[in-house]
Amino acid sequence: MKEQIIESRIQECQLEELTAEEQRMVQIAIEGTKRSYTPYSHFHVGASVLLNNGEEFIGCNQENAAFPAGLCAERTALFAAGAEYPDEPVKILAIAARGTDGQLTDEPVSPCGTCRQVIIETETRHRQPVVILLYGRRCVYRMEGIRQLMPLSFTEF
Repeated sequence: MKEQIIESRIQECQLEELTAEEQRMVQIAIEGTKRSYTPYSHFHVGASVLLNNGEEFIGCNQENAAFPAGLCAERTALFAAGAEYPDEPVKILAIAARGTDGQLTDEPVSPCGTCRQVIIETETRHRQPVVILLYGRRCVYRMEGIRQLMPLSFTEF
């Protein structure tokens, strides 16, 4: 049996250590948490997308009593960006969340597996990694590309 060790490179930083552009995208993701529709989980997630051309998009999770019909914040933001600018690469994706108490989470919240696969597809489509920012009040996780969270995937670029 052969064992492989797979490492991820994730920077843990404070909000003020990010670039002004990255800080802005985190603030837009935080705004997205206020727009979510979560009558079942009461867990509010916001996301923001910055395209290479400077266009910005906001997303938020949308729940539905028929649970598979809902959608995550990351996908609402990415799909809105893709609908407006299908050929424009995504530069930054920021994610923030509010817990059931209505407060921003202390720890960064990570995308679900389905969203991770959508981000992989986005990177593959445009042949460019996306800077991913996961916000928490304690710190922000910053990474260059989704493969830091999901190193084994269906596609490679």
